[in-house]
Amino acid sequence: MLLDQVNKELELTERHLLVLKKVIEKGPIGILRLAEETEMPTHKVRYSLRILEQENLIKPSIHGATEGDMVEKFLSEFEQKIKSIQEKTTRIREIRNSIEH
Repeated sequence: MLLDQVNKELELTERHLLVLKKVIEKGPIGILRLAEETEMPTHKVRYSLRILEQENLIKPSIHGATEGDMVEKFLSEFEQKIKSIQEKTTRIREIRNSIEH
C-alpha cells in the first residue's frame, strides 16, 4: 500500500540507530556481539553497519566497529530532521482528514 514503504524505511532507520547506539556505547564491537546485544540476526547487523559506514557514522577497526567522524554532526542535526518529518506527517494527516468519503 501507499504507506508500506514509509513504514519499512522507518523500521530500517530504527534498526540502524540501535546498531549505532551500541557501537557508540560499547565500541569497538564486532558483528557477533552486536547481534547479541541488539537481538538481531547477523545479516541485518552487517547491513546496518554497511549503511552506517557509508554515512561515516561508524568506522571499522581490527577490534570491531567504532564511532565515526560524522556522529557529532548527525546527533546535533537529528532533532531538526525529526521535527521536519513530524511536520510532514501532520500535513499528510491533514490532507487525509480533508478527504470526504
